[in-house]
Amino acid sequence: MPDRWNRVSASPTNPGADHAVAPLTAEDLFSSPGGGAAVPLDEKLRQVYYWIVNRAVISPYYDMEFSHTHPLSIEVGDAGAQVSLPTQASFSSNVLIPLLTFAVGGKCLLIGGPGRGKTTVAVLMGVLAGTSSEDVRRGVQQGQPQLTVSDLVGIPLPRDLVGAERLSDIRIAWRDWLGLPVKIIDEYNRIPTKTQSALLTMVAEGYVESHDQMRRTNQDGGVESWFFTANDDAGGGTFPVIQALRDRMDVTVQAAGFNSRFLDELITRVEAGEKPEEHVPAELSFDADEQARMRTQIRAVPIPDAVRKRLRFFLSHFEFVQHGGRRFEYRTKDVVTTAGGDVSEVIEANSGADLEVDLGAQTRNGLSVRALQTLIMYAKAMAWFRGNEEVGLSDVAAILPFVLRGKLLPNAAHPRFDIGAESELSTDSVSWLSDLFSQSCKQYDALGRDKTDPVGALLAKFDRGLDGLSALEASQRVTAIESHLRSISAVGKVYGRDFDDLTTLKYLHQRYTAYARWQESRG
Repeated sequence: MPDRWNRVSASPTNPGADHAVAPLTAEDLFSSPGGGAAVPLDEKLRQVYYWIVNRAVISPYYDMEFSHTHPLSIEVGDAGAQVSLPTQASFSSNVLIPLLTFAVGGKCLLIGGPGRGKTTVAVLMGVLAGTSSEDVRRGVQQGQPQLTVSDLVGIPLPRDLVGAERLSDIRIAWRDWLGLPVKIIDEYNRIPTKTQSALLTMVAEGYVESHDQMRRTNQDGGVESWFFTANDDAGGGTFPVIQALRDRMDVTVQAAGFNSRFLDELITRVEAGEKPEEHVPAELSFDADEQARMRTQIRAVPIPDAVRKRLRFFLSHFEFVQHGGRRFEYRTKDVVTTAGGDVSEVIEANSGADLEVDLGAQTRNGLSVRALQTLIMYAKAMAWFRGNEEVGLSDVAAILPFVLRGKLLPNAAHPRFDIGAESELSTDSVSWLSDLFSQSCKQYDALGRDKTDPVGALLAKFDRGLDGLSALEASQRVTAIESHLRSISAVGKVYGRDFDDLTTLKYLHQRYTAYARWQESRG
């Protein structure tokens, strides 16, 4: 193996993380070489990242930016473009997002034109799990219009088909790829709809069924990750991707183009006949136990209250739509959509609303619980990868666009997408989602939510429990709830950020009045 493939970044890759070299002791002087402590898992994953971007796929694109202060921005050209120079370690999304997916056992969709390295990145993830590059390549499922369910999962044994009296007697010759820890589906938008449905069961439920026989895709109970590729994310392809399958993609990331300044490396690989997945250093692979421990460590990263508040505020903007229904609880985009209505038209009917304030007017839908769970998990993974003890707001801001891409859909009729430079956001969903989160944080600050959150205070009181609460105090809390409802009503216009507060106040009102009735029944 050429020397250049073996160059792994020296520790620590993140000087800010708490992985300093321990001082030498007398025992260290007499211990055998190589007997030191193992490299921490987050440090090892960072070594993998730097090996991939510097050796394997050569990705000089640092689009996931982190800075202590405002980064230096330099305008280039005459069309408003800027190059920003972040002050902290920043990362290439087309490598880091798949790597975090590998770490958490998620599902990643890589999109981009043909020949941009999507499958190569996915194959590298498979090799990192300890599978040989040959087996990973053999296990890649190539999407094509003739792909049947049997082609995908396996076929019944012919002898059993002839002699079996019951379906349960038929044995299935399952495909070997079903047992791999990293599963790769290439060009999934070329797979027939029926086969997509079988794939959905595997992705969503973790099993496959054929002739009344069932096989778990993750029989050992370890960490299983999925990687899908597609040439576009706009519904193109031989077959439209069914919405339920598209919704199972935890993250979506754009493949980066080739930077011509690195042509010499490309020529060297062609001349030597080398493929990066065949030269992954052995010390960078993860066994099943390491993968399990890595995911456990990621899940344990705490999210502080300050970050939760801003995230909660951001999520509140998008479900509500005025005129979506008669009953207040039914004034949601989901009600309009499931009834066959046009959300854009309903939003436009809300005359007098301040479109700069109403961030929810920029989207056609709200967010599912599944999307929120994914955002939480990947934000934890981002913080863990960076060596942080807890999730920071910058971790959420960095990962949010890749989680919500394809889940939070833009309202193309919103005037923002028609005005000058802002029209670029209609095709750049990552920048749009990033800006949406930034706007939400500015609104949060303007409203002083860190200092004043009456609904949060009322909910915190309730969460402390009702044991020992007197009927008088319960009545006082009901009065406070009704008073705050009236204060929101007095504002005039209701926005998405008010919807969750209003339904929460009604919830608290119900709980307290039910408690008061129970108190009365006891005499």
